[in-house]
Amino acid sequence: MDSAALQKYLLRLFERHDVELEADEDGWLVTDDDFPAIRAEWHEGAAGEPGRLDIDVVLSEERRIEESFAGIGGGDAGCRDALRAFEQNIFHLLLAACWYVTDDRKMRITAWDIGVRAWDVFIGPFTVRGADENAVPIPLEALSAIETALKREVLAPELHWLRLVHQHGTDGNARCEVLLDNEPWTAGTLALDSVAWPVSGYDYSARCFMLLDVRDY
Repeated sequence: MDSAALQKYLLRLFERHDVELEADEDGWLVTDDDFPAIRAEWHEGAAGEPGRLDIDVVLSEERRIEESFAGIGGGDAGCRDALRAFEQNIFHLLLAACWYVTDDRKMRITAWDIGVRAWDVFIGPFTVRGADENAVPIPLEALSAIETALKREVLAPELHWLRLVHQHGTDGNARCEVLLDNEPWTAGTLALDSVAWPVSGYDYSARCFMLLDVRDY
């Protein structure tokens, strides 16, 4: 799927949720000629390999959210697969935190005290790939471990985002990765790795996206 088709797809997706964005010639969709702005790029995979959908959301001159999604299948089928993962994982959280359109059926919304401030926390679903998600129950301790680790951090009073990934092989090998504002977050990775993840008859990955926004008083 080329950049023009992706731009049109995103434009219609936002329109269905009552957000009107403006398209520019570089593939960006902008908000009233300003930030936030969003762009998608599809990279076809090598023979037999998944492609990759890159999603960039520019919050300001200095800050942007960068997320990627694998797409299984060749050509447009792979891109559509990645777009479904984007919508399931992060789209509704971005709508809520960046464009203030909230559908609490698509996420968990809570509040955490971190440091001296209260934060609104938008938590997307843990999505499982490689196995039946009903066969891989997500440990309740996964999010509580991340919450505990975050409460030890000193966060600037601005929007923050996290990507949590756990990968589990049938051979017993497992690895976790947590990114905070696009950067590897060691404390979060150790916290997620401390959780007892279920063993499956399949290789699987579990992924969750979160946004934290400082609460205004």
